Amino acid sequence: MEKTLIIFKPDCMDNRHVGNVLDRFEKAGFSIVGCKMVRLGPKVLHEHYAHVASLPFYPEIEKFMSSRPVIVMALEGQSAVRKVRDLLGPTDSRKAPKGTIRGDFGADMMRNVVHASDSVENAEIEVARFFGPGETFGA
Repeated sequence: MEKTLIIFKPDCMDNRHVGNVLDRFEKAGFSIVGCKMVRLGPKVLHEHYAHVASLPFYPEIEKFMSSRPVIVMALEGQSAVRKVRDLLGPTDSRKAPKGTIRGDFGADMMRNVVHASDSVENAEIEVARFFGPGETFGA
């Protein structure tokens, strides 16, 4: 069983798609093992987006991701990282086929509804970043 981190991004929250997206994860067989609403601050965002923090577009990401509280969630299931990313579709929602979460609800590269871990290793790091000891539970 793998865990993966999900962040329901501000566009997902603003457009009231959380229930629809969560329904797809549950129908795909994933269990919610951690969930909370948070406002993401500069420190955690810089750490989370360290791979692009030095690039010129990073301030726009930080502004967007801190614009409102978001829901962070840990999901668990067989091959969770790969299967969740398959459900989401490509990062750029404009390239995501209909029937995927981003294809149905996303707008572009940044406003793409949900962040999901991109590897098993990053999932472990990201779940630990957003959930402390005792904040996730086995399914």
